[in-house]
Amino acid sequence: MGLDADDLTEHLDTIYRYALGVTRDPDLAADVAQDTVVRALERGGQYRSDAPLAHWLIRIAHNLIIDRARRADREVLVEVVEQDWRDDSYTVDAAAVVERAATRAELLDALARVPFIYRSAVLLHDVEGLRVIDIAEITGVSLPAAKQRLRRGRMALVSALAAGHQRRLALEGVPMPCWDARQHVSDYLDGDLDADTATLVATHLAVCPTCPPLYAALVGVNGELGRLRDPDSVIAPAVEARIRAAVTASGSGGPAG
Repeated sequence: MGLDADDLTEHLDTIYRYALGVTRDPDLAADVAQDTVVRALERGGQYRSDAPLAHWLIRIAHNLIIDRARRADREVLVEVVEQDWRDDSYTVDAAAVVERAATRAELLDALARVPFIYRSAVLLHDVEGLRVIDIAEITGVSLPAAKQRLRRGRMALVSALAAGHQRRLALEGVPMPCWDARQHVSDYLDGDLDADTATLVATHLAVCPTCPPLYAALVGVNGELGRLRDPDSVIAPAVEARIRAAVTASGSGGPAG
């Protein structure tokens, strides 16, 4: 099904309101709305009319926001890790870190806390035995960039193993790992879990030192979310005009602005 600019820009307010609700940044929300419509125009052939057009557009906006968030989170974590390693006073208990790394569950838990591109470099090099030049080719980055990813990944893994010790001590004897419980809390909140799983989650929440505040926050925030849907949160006319101009230029093969 072919889509034109008018089909897409009719949904600008919906896209903008969604992006604003997620990012709480009007400028970023406007950028996401523009990128969403331009991308949808470029990929109009992928749209299937059995689903509402607005839903497809929101999915595109969602993916764009997730991509931005992942990049931001990755850089924040890397900056924190590198700041630690640059500090002459920073160190770890090597014996304890290696002992935890020898425990499969500890190692996997720490790896899960290393951002994907750095984790991937570590796994490809240190587990699969690939050369750094092979990793660079596979991931489409330069050799120096691949070396940097491996270095950062190794540092982040050691830091994650070191930091995980206190958390493990606090969770000793707690039924169900925290991540397992946290994956279920949304369904638990909605009453959608089977009885056995619900009992496990409830037991975990009763004794875990870290999860109950998270669950309490979920409950409290859930009660306030409905108030965010403000029908007056519409895209500014000037911003809408800019996006329409960009979409028109994109559709005609000109620069997107």
